[in-house]
Amino acid sequence: MAAFLNRRDPENIEDSAERLKDRAGGWLDVMTAAADLHPITRACMSFNLWSLAGLGQHGDHMEAAVTASRIAASDDTGAIFAPIAMGGARGLRGSGLPPERLARWLEGMESATLTAMRTLDDIEAWTGRAEKVMARLSGRTPSALRNTFSQWPLVSAPTAETMTGASRAAVQRNLAWMEARGLIREVTGQGRYRMWRIII
Repeated sequence: MAAFLNRRDPENIEDSAERLKDRAGGWLDVMTAAADLHPITRACMSFNLWSLAGLGQHGDHMEAAVTASRIAASDDTGAIFAPIAMGGARGLRGSGLPPERLARWLEGMESATLTAMRTLDDIEAWTGRAEKVMARLSGRTPSALRNTFSQWPLVSAPTAETMTGASRAAVQRNLAWMEARGLIREVTGQGRYRMWRIII
């Protein structure tokens, strides 16, 4: 685990991997003892215990979040998809008593799920509008590009080339056409490394 996470204890370099192993083992022991809890409760618990166990360094919560998501989806009774960060930072705040943390976690999941559902509805509506506006275009590039934008929040020209299999010229031409018709907009404001997103 020390090598995988690339985590070390700077105060004692020689013994750092073993000490991390001990901390990870302590975290795992607590999580094993909570095996009878619902996966979503265990996910909250794992996220909050991660830094308390000394596994997160420099306030980095990425590993904790990934681990929590895997625990939440660990069986058929959990959450396959719970974009808790979309609900704001409240659900991820690590303060208060355990019942308060769990309540915030559940509220964050609910808020994030509603936000994700609204986003998916907006993308579906955009896709319908884009199909109508782009109906007169021929070839496979327009529909492939429309599908790319419905699947990715930001799209660069190289990404569009890869996803559509079209040439750079065809992609650039279609991006300009879509932008002129108000389907997409460029968001970086740069001449190079430009990114586009749909206009909902």
